[in-house]
Amino acid sequence: MTQQSVATSDKLDAAVLKVAGVVVLGAIMSILDVTVVSVALPRFQIEFDASYARVAWTMTAYTLALATVIPLSGWAADRFGTKRLYMVALALFTIGSGLCATADSIGELIGYRVLQGLGGGMLMPLGMTIMTRAAGPHRIGRLMAVLGIPMLLGPIGGPILGGWLIDTASWHWIFLINLPIGVVALVYAQLALPKDAPEPSESFDFLGMLMLSPGLALFLYGVSSLPEAGTFTEAKVWAPMLVGAALVVAFVLYSFKPRHPLLDLRLFANRNLAIASATLFVFIIAFMGAGLLFPSYFLQVRGETTLAAGLLMAPQGIGAMITMPIAGTLADRVPIGRTVPFALALIVAGFFSFTQVDPQTSYWLLGGSLFVMGLGMGGTMMPIMTSALRTLQASDVARGSTLVNILQQIGGSIGAAVMSVILTNELNGSRPVPGLVGPNGEPATEAGLAIAAQQNPQLAQQVEPSLIERGLAFAASSFGTTFWVAFALVLATFIPAALLPRRRQPAQSGDDRPAELATAAAVVH
Repeated sequence: MTQQSVATSDKLDAAVLKVAGVVVLGAIMSILDVTVVSVALPRFQIEFDASYARVAWTMTAYTLALATVIPLSGWAADRFGTKRLYMVALALFTIGSGLCATADSIGELIGYRVLQGLGGGMLMPLGMTIMTRAAGPHRIGRLMAVLGIPMLLGPIGGPILGGWLIDTASWHWIFLINLPIGVVALVYAQLALPKDAPEPSESFDFLGMLMLSPGLALFLYGVSSLPEAGTFTEAKVWAPMLVGAALVVAFVLYSFKPRHPLLDLRLFANRNLAIASATLFVFIIAFMGAGLLFPSYFLQVRGETTLAAGLLMAPQGIGAMITMPIAGTLADRVPIGRTVPFALALIVAGFFSFTQVDPQTSYWLLGGSLFVMGLGMGGTMMPIMTSALRTLQASDVARGSTLVNILQQIGGSIGAAVMSVILTNELNGSRPVPGLVGPNGEPATEAGLAIAAQQNPQLAQQVEPSLIERGLAFAASSFGTTFWVAFALVLATFIPAALLPRRRQPAQSGDDRPAELATAAAVVH
């Protein structure tokens, strides 16, 4: 394929789609794993005789590993080549999955999840870099629509697959299923990805790494400890958050001095990247935080099984599958400042129903609302990421995608922690049940007892029906209050979204940039 054909062709040809297939397969493993494990937490409590706060670290450890390794991926991609690094990431993730299935204790499982996260943390930023270079920035909208496939399959298929595997086999299979996929992905990557031609080595920013990676990990550790502590005043919350934030701030001040910093914040001088990143960050906090609450409402308030809760969430993914390919095509032709606000309006319209939930809210209403939200999500997330990267030079794409992925991880962690704390505090406000003590040694509440009765038919027979009714009403109200907070954050996304470009921005490719174009062409070859 010639350089000219890369620049002029708007269609995604077979060579580009072959490369995209490798990236999508790796992303499916990484994203699906997060949602599959989330539904397995109650089973981990039983299998390992551990508290929910303890088993939740199987999720937190994975996120901390992601945050630690993502800043390194931009430099490592330039130094070692994207193909080599991507295959190393696939291997780490696959080996970590196999080890997780052999865990005999919750401590071992948490440790193995760290290894998984070290591989998974590099898959998404490297995948975005590989795909963007392969097709050129002028087709990045279509590519982001392709990369959006695993982002849709994760929320749809994760809870369904996890529930089915746990119910019919055992929890080990939520990890074992990654082994054949990982082997296929490694062989496919070896055959499909072009040979690496890494650029001359840049000096590694060790001082930046000593500030940024531990800083992000400590900050997210404190944030992740918030749901268990319930308040910012606990030392295990504020101390790591304070130290982590100080290290991150120190890195920000330092990062403008070296020529090649670990994380190139100078890229934010690109207005498109800065505005799109701000929009994405606020959106992720709101939507990803609330996204964890949707299945919890079906499980805890409505008493549905894990598999049923996963199926009830499917309309959201179906809606996004409809609009995401359309949004990807439009992102290459229409300024996203003209399309994203309409997509956000769909999310707001669908979201409002969840602020009104009660124990008998119609599933037709909630399913329809999730479908409308999905339509909006398909027209929001990928176009924003497209805007963030399309005006970067090819040589900056790896570091730009690293910035975007770090913001996603931080935003998702903050959103999940904030929503969990609000919901927990709301539920704790329920009326105590005289004579009963909860698992944490504090008096049991009507809401807590009603939720437990929903999951345990024998307990439900021993509890007065009126108490369950009052408890579920209070629990539903607690979810509604938490959804109001998320709803307000979605509305806040309109503020940075109003600054998104309303005129078409030229992609960083063309005859006046032969070097960057040659890089894109070389990857396709």
